[in-house]
Amino acid sequence: MAGDDDKHSVFGDQAGSVALLWGGRERPSRGPKPALSLERITRTAMALADTGGLGAVSMQRVAAELDFTKMSLYRYVPGKSELVALMIDTAMGEPPGTPAPGGPGQDDGGRWRVALRAWAEALTAVYHRHPWLLGAAVGPRVMGPNELGWTERALAALSDTGLTGGEQLDAVVVVHGHIRTIAEVSASMGLDSARATEPEQVMSAALNELLAGRADRFPALAAAVAGAGTDHTSRNQAWEFGLERILDGLAAYMGRAQGSAQGVSDGSGPDTP
Repeated sequence: MAGDDDKHSVFGDQAGSVALLWGGRERPSRGPKPALSLERITRTAMALADTGGLGAVSMQRVAAELDFTKMSLYRYVPGKSELVALMIDTAMGEPPGTPAPGGPGQDDGGRWRVALRAWAEALTAVYHRHPWLLGAAVGPRVMGPNELGWTERALAALSDTGLTGGEQLDAVVVVHGHIRTIAEVSASMGLDSARATEPEQVMSAALNELLAGRADRFPALAAAVAGAGTDHTSRNQAWEFGLERILDGLAAYMGRAQGSAQGVSDGSGPDTP
């Protein structure tokens, strides 16, 4: 029975979000075109969040922005949690396309690296456009088709690398975690979109002020901060350095795994008598 299926669903009381995000909610096929729509409601809520953060979004506030009553909104979306689910998936949008083959950095099997880097750059741009996503897209929740599409695209980049399915998923989690961390630092510093790629400069200035007259107490930190002021090779070294080291690590791991597999296949592996 449908009721039993809903009761035992892994999503539990988030079934309303599943219906909205994945098309299970029926829409009227006859009658006049409604004055409101899920798209309009969602975009209005996103505009409020972009300006004032997720805390600025409420059913009452969205209704007021649209010049409708709050009860009117409930005909389209059951409540704020479902609205936030729609906001997340709409803000994520479509994932980036796969880089065309033969481009820079794709020699010697490097296509996965170029594709994963392009994915990371696009995801960074999304977080900078919508900083509220960092607080909204956490915890147990229903992911929509756009958000799931981002995971699909990242996994597709790794599909021919020899990594197992579990290793591919773990690799995407690690890259995503790095992107989120840098975006969270930028957001916590109140950097706007034009300055969001400069968290190191802001952090260095703050640390320099705190370390003034105290360098003897924190000598390693003082030396590192002083050196950081001269070795920046990009506007966002933490983002660049971290991502490149993650990709280097994946490449090294793939090489070791392929070498081990080759050794087993030709009888030269470590287990050969």
